[in-house]
Amino acid sequence: MKSFDYVITDPVGIHARPAGILVKEIKKFAGSTVTITKGEKSVNALKLMALMGMGIKQGDTVTVAVEGGDEEAVAAAIEDFFKNNL
Repeated sequence: MKSFDYVITDPVGIHARPAGILVKEIKKFAGSTVTITKGEKSVNALKLMALMGMGIKQGDTVTVAVEGGDEEAVAAAIEDFFKNNL
């Protein structure tokens, strides 16, 4: 398992638009499971409604964990997505 922490910088956090784009990005990596954790809550990053329901706001720290497939490459791609979009 490969994981990284990220502090959300988007002024409105993870809302519908970036969450939808994130789900599309993660779908590119079939065979990998991506989990996003904030505090005590963890969700599969492919579950759009669950992801939005976490209430992730600007300044929140999330942990992104990747399992399966090419974990290093998938984690790097998702981390780049977070830096460029969230």
